[in-house]
Amino acid sequence: MIRIGAIEIDWVEEVTVFDPPELFAEMQAQDLTRHRPWLEPDYYDAEKGFRVGVLSWIVRTPSRTIIVDTGAGNGKTRPTSPRFGGLDTPYLSRLAEKGITPDTVDTVLLTHLHLDHVGWNTMMRDGAWVPTFAKARHLVSAVELELRDPERGAAARPPASWQVYNDSVRPVLEAGLIDLVSGDEDLGEGLTLMRLPGHSAGQIGLHVESQGQAAIFIADVVHQPIQVYFPHWNSRYCEDQDTARQTRAAIFTRAAEEKALLLPAHFGGNHGGFIERSGDGYIFRPLHDQEARA
Repeated sequence: MIRIGAIEIDWVEEVTVFDPPELFAEMQAQDLTRHRPWLEPDYYDAEKGFRVGVLSWIVRTPSRTIIVDTGAGNGKTRPTSPRFGGLDTPYLSRLAEKGITPDTVDTVLLTHLHLDHVGWNTMMRDGAWVPTFAKARHLVSAVELELRDPERGAAARPPASWQVYNDSVRPVLEAGLIDLVSGDEDLGEGLTLMRLPGHSAGQIGLHVESQGQAAIFIADVVHQPIQVYFPHWNSRYCEDQDTARQTRAAIFTRAAEEKALLLPAHFGGNHGGFIERSGDGYIFRPLHDQEARA
């Protein structure tokens, strides 16, 4: 568990997958060779590639329990990304080990609506997809919702891509559990939403501040910690390459100035860390076990 002042942060890792070095089109072999000594084993495997944790972050304030993103989900059909299809993970049991049942969650923050961030929004019950966190308000960017809706922004996309919206977003929307946000709202108790466009046009994050400490949930602004050393690199999953670079640069500047803990969606290891200025660039300081659990 991580503590930011009066706010407790924890996580559940649903599944680990791997991305090949081709994740970064601009990376040269010598770049990887230079950084492998510290990337291995937490962030890189010589045989499998970059380690990708699919996470749900847990934020406990004095009055609320918040889930940030809900992973890939069980039993979903994913023709556009088969590695996330048909999963059968003990996600809910892992939440229970953290003292959380679906009915105790007040808020679900969906940073964006890609398939590995919304899957546990719903679960199969009596042959239908129903909301998992049925008592929680789900915060969703209005831009993002329109972009993924098969009847609006996604109308021209291949029908196979609509499956994520139909099984993991639409049931929550039809249940009246979604609150649309612009991405700059003050949620109280030191929590503020942030707009983080680039990886996805409507991507949002969360800034947490309490008792002089800060953390930033940055979703997919950064996919792997090697990008701290090469902030101009985008992953192959970033939808707007130029905007993604601009957003990443702004986040790095802010995190270094605030000494804020960065909590991305997919880092291996302890899943987060700090960045510090080093000349014209930055260096990465992983969050170690003893620091996380102090």
